[in-house]
Amino acid sequence: MKKRSKSTIASLIFLIGLLSTASVGFTSQGDDALKGLKSVKAVFDFRVGNLKVATVLLDAIHDTYKGKDIAAVTKKPEFVVVFLGPAVKFITNVREGVSPEDHKMLDAIAGRISEMAQDGIQLEICLFAARMLNVDPATVLPEIKHTENGVISLIGYQAKGFSLVPFY
Repeated sequence: MKKRSKSTIASLIFLIGLLSTASVGFTSQGDDALKGLKSVKAVFDFRVGNLKVATVLLDAIHDTYKGKDIAAVTKKPEFVVVFLGPAVKFITNVREGVSPEDHKMLDAIAGRISEMAQDGIQLEICLFAARMLNVDPATVLPEIKHTENGVISLIGYQAKGFSLVPFY
């Protein structure tokens, strides 16, 4: 258990450093990367299996969607988050057998999902992954659209010009 805890803490420290570096540099470099664009379309392949990391990354997606660099290109970016693999366990209303700390993080994820949906971010769950991980589709948060195969969604969005952003 201690080994898992140390690797989780190390991962979080690395992720926070990466995100803080990205957020500081994004305003100066982001302008060049977005120069000339008329729209921003991104599909996030969200397979994160660590609850703490998933919480941080969902915040990062939402902050990016609402960020000034994206707003300078378009007031209505198109973002889609497709939950696949172990991430499907974090987007249900099931809280049985969950530690109080994990319960708080799951509630934070549910709140963030609601905010993201209200802001116009599309959210999908891969039902194939849900079945493989024994997640009852009836327990999935109501803001999330059910799709039979999330990989097909990723293929379709990319074919429609969405940039793929993998979060594993």
